[in-house]
Amino acid sequence: MFIVTLLTTPTERTLDAALVESLRNAWGGGDIRWLAIDEAAEFAIPQAPDNQWDVWADLQQACVDLVVQPAENRRKKMLLADMDSTMIRQECIDELAAEAGVGAHVADITARAMNGELDFEAALIERVGLLKDLPETVVERVLDERITYMPGGYELVNTMKAHGAYAALVSGGFTAFTGRVAAALGFDENRANTLIVADGKLTGKVARPILGKQAKVEALVQITQRLRLTEAQVLAVGDGANDLGMLGRAGTGVALHAKPSVQEKCDVRINHGDLTALLFLQGYRRDDFVT
Repeated sequence: MFIVTLLTTPTERTLDAALVESLRNAWGGGDIRWLAIDEAAEFAIPQAPDNQWDVWADLQQACVDLVVQPAENRRKKMLLADMDSTMIRQECIDELAAEAGVGAHVADITARAMNGELDFEAALIERVGLLKDLPETVVERVLDERITYMPGGYELVNTMKAHGAYAALVSGGFTAFTGRVAAALGFDENRANTLIVADGKLTGKVARPILGKQAKVEALVQITQRLRLTEAQVLAVGDGANDLGMLGRAGTGVALHAKPSVQEKCDVRINHGDLTALLFLQGYRRDDFVT
């Protein structure tokens, strides 16, 4: 048995009931269950449809996300989340670079690295080098003035935790940011890279080993083993090429507003919903959300 989930942008709430019913009928589905009126609905089907991705492409034009997944074990016991452009709207290193006057150059490197065009570790070392001599106090200013949270993050973390799940934030960014973000959103732990500081200034160096693609996979393995969970019980979410390892290993790996090269390697793609979409995928109704 499979579950089909249809959802759209929470701010618009334009999911057409006739569209949901038409697809249900075409795929021989069961009763429609509305998770949020005009926003998210689901129904069961006996087998995965052959034309899923053709339908997905058509629905994207209507600002509707479509996910088909096995019905069994879809409510997860662990959330493993990327931070930059996932739990927050920005890339922290780009915001620091803007303060250093090299914002455009660094943002270009970041975009290419996240799309898988550059080696992540080498790109990180190059970008951090351009931050040399920035005052350490800039980090707090960036956090206060430039960083905003992705809609639905608090609801995602705390609804899952209210149902017994564990939440870990794992970032190729920096601990100076993940500490604040994890505390604000309710994550149980966070892992990231450490910017080296001397005499109140950034040295342009990052502590080794660098947390990149493989380290995110290792976090998945280590935390599940520690909690005596299986990898199938994990919901992972990210947007960049360095997230592909953990997205591929997790029971459900979600490409959230992801780079094209990342989306094409993931079966679960959210382009229109916010982070609450990850709750709908698990069968939670909007009335269940912890807000």
